[in-house]
Amino acid sequence: MTNSPDERGAELRDLFFETSQELLQALNEEALKLEKNPGDEEIVRSIRRIVHTLKGDSAACGLRELSELAHQFEDALSLEEAQSDAAVAEIAFATADVFAEMIAAYRKNTKLPATRALSKRIEDLTAAPKKDKTRNGSGKKTVGRVAKGKSSTSKTTASKIAVSKSSLSKASSKAPAQWTEYEKLAMTKAQSDGQDVLHVVAKIDPHCAMPIAGRQLVQNAIGTMGPVIAVRPDPKSPAASKHVEFVLASMQTAEQIAAKCKIPTIVEEVTVDILLPASAAPKPAAAPLPGLAPADESAESESASPEPATTSAPALAAVTATQENLLRVEAGRIDSVLNLVGELIIGKSMLQQALNEFSKRYPKELLRGKFADAMAFQARVLNDLQRSVMKIRMVPVDQLFRRFPRMVRDVARQCGRDVELVVSGQDTDLDKGILDAIAEPLTHLVRNAISHGIESPEERRKAGKPVQGMVKLNAYHQGNQVIVEVSDDGRGIDAQKIRTKAIEMGLTTPEEAAKLSEPETLNFIFRPGFSTAEQVTEVSGRGVGMDVVQSVLHRLKASVSLETHPGQGTTFRLKLPLTLAIIKALLFWVEQRLYAIPLNAVLEIARTFEAEVHQVDNYEVLQLRNQVLPLLRL
Repeated sequence: MTNSPDERGAELRDLFFETSQELLQALNEEALKLEKNPGDEEIVRSIRRIVHTLKGDSAACGLRELSELAHQFEDALSLEEAQSDAAVAEIAFATADVFAEMIAAYRKNTKLPATRALSKRIEDLTAAPKKDKTRNGSGKKTVGRVAKGKSSTSKTTASKIAVSKSSLSKASSKAPAQWTEYEKLAMTKAQSDGQDVLHVVAKIDPHCAMPIAGRQLVQNAIGTMGPVIAVRPDPKSPAASKHVEFVLASMQTAEQIAAKCKIPTIVEEVTVDILLPASAAPKPAAAPLPGLAPADESAESESASPEPATTSAPALAAVTATQENLLRVEAGRIDSVLNLVGELIIGKSMLQQALNEFSKRYPKELLRGKFADAMAFQARVLNDLQRSVMKIRMVPVDQLFRRFPRMVRDVARQCGRDVELVVSGQDTDLDKGILDAIAEPLTHLVRNAISHGIESPEERRKAGKPVQGMVKLNAYHQGNQVIVEVSDDGRGIDAQKIRTKAIEMGLTTPEEAAKLSEPETLNFIFRPGFSTAEQVTEVSGRGVGMDVVQSVLHRLKASVSLETHPGQGTTFRLKLPLTLAIIKALLFWVEQRLYAIPLNAVLEIARTFEAEVHQVDNYEVLQLRNQVLPLLRL
């Protein structure tokens, strides 16, 4: 039973919405490179390839307006005169922004943004080379003609299914791929388990506008027929858009497999060859597989030896690195699994409590030891399961850091600054939920570093600094926390200016302000509405932002601190938990009640006595090493 066209269309759109974000990110990155290296032909070609992919993918999903605009820009980038135009980078940035708005509108089924201004800029880019324009084509009329022609052609394309059963010595219709030793072992094991090992080659329809997504749909379909042992070629290979071949272990017939892989408008031809029939069951090295024929007689005799085949660790690592083993999973599904793991852990604790009571009541019972062993085994497995699921949620912070080069470039231009962004620690892993939550606070900090921290080029020149300022993003692990730092080499924060502003806003009195330490004074910047900017701009001055930073971090059980040196720069340091899925706690009993306190809120454990509790203004306090601590009775 195959999916209906509507279901396939919805699946294609979902795939497009996922992959388009990566393409837009790549477009921004390439535009930044082009801005630094104007006229670089290789970068322009890279931008054209990205735009071409967006055009094809959007056309396959029926997103006509996006496809037409992408086609217009792709046409412009194909002109030699336009490639060297300094405006290409600026138009690429504008195109990325409009594409992002259009994709968001498609996803939410809202009104599309206006594209006429961008289309006019692209037309101006191609206005000079008249002869090239007539040769290559440009504008919406040409786009409509090309799209229409492609659609009609794809409808009339005759597709066929070729199914052939071959012996081991018979090669498939395509030149067979070179299977690795690891894959060969997997094939022979599948054969010994009573499954046919088949070589499936699916030729992608040349008129398929979204070949990469089509390849994924074919892989999804064939995965329902049995374990997929190998996939060729690599998805990043140029040949990946033309064909895809699999080694499949299955008990289904070749005809059934071919029918399953035949997806209209995506697959033009399917060839299925049997590499190892289940009935033959030869020894692993007795008959060569296509692509693994012995090079000479000595190699053949060596493979026929009765010694068991082994695969070295480096070879296995290389195989793992080359195979496509990525699987996109919605974060909500992982959360559901993690919740179930949490329920299992609670159940384990209940069983452990029951076992403890059983041991007290029947200390000489022989079954007590067996129960304890079973509980210990269950606890070990549950701990491993918990760690494994938590690792699935961990992603590198590079997913967040990659957004900032474009943002730094835009904000620096708005503020009239020359700023370089330096990023380090991109491979540091962090919980996906926390990573998404700190995106807004981190954006505020980076924008403030540019608008408030970095001085204008004239100020920096007078201060003997390089004209180009620097903003640094860094991430690293520290104990069971992740530290994310945003630092700049700007003017720093003037504590006296903060005090003056706090007094003007009525946040403190002159007498109280004089007693405040520098860290206490600097904390005023996290108050709602607090700003030292002398004028309101698009970037800063409204006093909105830093209070958002602190409130979001408090919600995440995280904290923010800052370190500043006048004339040298400022560093904001975010201390984040590795994950919010599991919170370690300190358990303790008070009057037959069990309490839990998050472990990151516990500074130390100390013993005290009732005689050391004192009354101060009707409050109970406790003195600990010259510190007076308030006492709360549970």
